[in-house]
Order: sequence, then C-alpha cells, then structure tokens
Amino acid sequence: MYSNKSVLLLDMNSTFMFGEDNFGSSEDFSKYYHKIGGILSTEEINRIIRAVYSYLDERYPDENFRHTFPTIEVVLKTIVNQEFPEEEVSKVVNTFAQHEIGCIPSEYIEVLHTLSKNFKLAVVIDIWAPKITWVRLFEKLGINELFSASSFSSDHGMVKPSPKPFELVIEQLDVNKDQSLVIGDSIRRDLGGAQAAGIDCVLVGGSQHSNAVGCYENLLKFSAVLRS
Repeated sequence: MYSNKSVLLLDMNSTFMFGEDNFGSSEDFSKYYHKIGGILSTEEINRIIRAVYSYLDERYPDENFRHTFPTIEVVLKTIVNQEFPEEEVSKVVNTFAQHEIGCIPSEYIEVLHTLSKNFKLAVVIDIWAPKITWVRLFEKLGINELFSASSFSSDHGMVKPSPKPFELVIEQLDVNKDQSLVIGDSIRRDLGGAQAAGIDCVLVGGSQHSNAVGCYENLLKFSAVLRS
C-alpha cells in the first residue's frame, strides 16, 4: 500500500508525543519558574504565562498569522507593561516551554527506531517556545539522530496548515513529494497542510477523513500495518 514511499514527515504532538500543553487554570507556573531563579511573584508569573498562552492560542488558527506567528519574546513585549532584564525573559520563556512540552512513551521511541530502518524520517512540528527544550529531550531519548530534517515553527514563524513547513523539509531532504508521506493527527493542520503542499497524508490518533490515504488508531498501528 505504501511501497512507493521512502520518506515519512512526522507531526509530533498527539502523534508520538503526548500530555503536552499544560496551561489549564489549575497550573501553577511559579513552581518551575522559581526553581530556576525567577524573581516575579507567583501571581505575576501565573498571570503572564496565562496571558501569553491566551494571546498565542487566539492567533494560532488565524490565517493572518500563518506565516508570521509571533514568538513568546515578542508577545511579552506586546502584552506586559514592564521591562524585563534579558535573563528574566529567558526564564519566562523556559517556564512556558516546560509546560508546553509533553512526553514520549517508550513504545513510541521504539516505533520511531523501527520506522527509521525502512524510511527516511523528518519532523514538521508546531511549537510556540524555542525548540531547544524539545531537541534536548530528543537527544536524551536517543531519537534526535533519527530525523534527517526538521521544521520547528518557532524557528521561522510558519505554522500548519501552511504548506511551507512541509516544503521546507522536502527541500532539506532533496526528495520528491511523491516519495513522501505526512503522518499526523490533525485533519486541519496535518492533512490540510500536506494537501496544500501536494503530499499524501496518513491520519493517526483516531482522526478520519476521506482525503487521507490511510487512517489509524495511532502510530503504533500504522507501523504494524507497514510490517504486515
């Protein structure tokens, strides 16, 4: 079924990373922030992180920000009426990242290694904080070297369903689109972006759409089909 494919462009959140985006009303962002030496009060840092998240969350689906999605640093300057020293901005951004990042279960680490034996892997990832926190996790888990190319939206401000992040990775890999397959959980962002870029897409995580070339319960089930 996928015999003509040699490249997989993987989404991350809810595809092989789970439990991300911990920004609920009960979250106390000050715990991590004060642990790394932040000087703002509990009330201030909680208010600021929630305001930054709300600002970005409102703009994420907006087509006007599809290719100019703002960084956390820019948002801080926009919505906070006070000047922070550079090291304090870094601590706020780091705190945001720690609540944005999820975890990668061991079975998904294993399946990425399995897929890498038969496919060239790349990632097309939408995140709001700088990528360093995710790259360090990938390195710690031994999966960073599995990815031959990557697109992190916080590097360039382009978010899915723009086709440009997919095209950027295809260009990095120097492969043809018909060799490639996008794997993601979102109909709007992953399937929509893949279609706009002219690349086939498989949906995982329970999403269903007739325009996808396959729909699977999760990445593990997709990998099992490839091996069968």
